[in-house]
Amino acid sequence: MRPKKNTPGEAAVASARPATSPEAQEQYMINLTMQLVERRLREGTASSAETTHFLKLATMKADLEKKKLEEENKLLRAKTETLENAKDTKEMYANVLKAMAKYNGVDEGDDADYEF
Repeated sequence: MRPKKNTPGEAAVASARPATSPEAQEQYMINLTMQLVERRLREGTASSAETTHFLKLATMKADLEKKKLEEENKLLRAKTETLENAKDTKEMYANVLKAMAKYNGVDEGDDADYEF
């Protein structure tokens, strides 16, 4: 009599060492389940619940990526605004220094540039 041919998931069960911790056991079970569902999806025998689960994961990932892009855009706008405000502040300080120099009797023709 010929021995029964193992499927990929069954071979992993028979050859695997016992888990050393509950977390390792959980991860092992997750991996087995993922392999099984992947095989079912490839063969076209996956249940609607299995298919829907992965469709939801794809949708959640897309939503997170969209939110990330929105937040990155907000950050870029804030940086741009900060740079524009810094430029305005620099111009304001230059005008203040010119006004103070004029108040102290320094001619505008002296070409005193006050830069930071």
